[in-house]
Amino acid sequence: MNPVIALWAHPRSMSTAFERIMRERGDCTCFHEPFLYDYYVHRAQAEMPMMEVPEDHPIRYEDIRDMLLSAAEDGPVFFKDMSYYVLPRIYDDVEFSSRLTNAFLIRDPYKSILSYYKLDQNMAAVEIGIEAQWQHYNWLRNVFGDNPMVLLAEDVQANPVGTMGQFWKAAGLSFCEEAFSWQTGDVPEDWQGLVGWHGDVSASNSINPPDPTENAVANFHKAAKSAPQLQRYLDQHMPYYQQLHAHALGSGP
Repeated sequence: MNPVIALWAHPRSMSTAFERIMRERGDCTCFHEPFLYDYYVHRAQAEMPMMEVPEDHPIRYEDIRDMLLSAAEDGPVFFKDMSYYVLPRIYDDVEFSSRLTNAFLIRDPYKSILSYYKLDQNMAAVEIGIEAQWQHYNWLRNVFGDNPMVLLAEDVQANPVGTMGQFWKAAGLSFCEEAFSWQTGDVPEDWQGLVGWHGDVSASNSINPPDPTENAVANFHKAAKSAPQLQRYLDQHMPYYQQLHAHALGSGP
């Protein structure tokens, strides 16, 4: 039985760069946020700017799930998605979750929330995504009795080779040196409908190192002076980020 590897992220968590590395391996069929279409199109829970819907992409949860499982009949599958897209529907689909190798990716909310706001000033609290990640993570622990891997975006950025190597080992994949660089501007076909969200990855040819001059907290508070909802979103999601961070790779005793 071929693996189906799920990376549950939140918006602006560097998950697209993570996905790009997975695509460069060449041994996995990769899907880019397939359940987005159930959340934003089929159920119309919110509106996403800069989004075009491919005519042939399934939009119902069940059809998307079946697409992933069908692809896994031919080889390993990797997909990255957001937990808030599938909650609470996935709670009633234990069989599907049992087929997945689940991992979670989190990024400092001071960075991710502000980055999201720059692209969508009408974002809703649920779309910050971290509270749903914690609920999803906790449900998986309770149902299956194990702890899914939690990865820090900052670790992927600072040490992509080491961090991805640990992830691949946990997921049962071999190390792949060639996966850490790609052609600038070479945009995967299934990113086309969301290309406005992935400019940084599309314009680069590898993971960019951290900016040592960035002051994420100061930048956030400066923006929050004119957009006070940002502070509310931070207050709501930070406790869940901290709980996930406590379980992150390398964060334990």
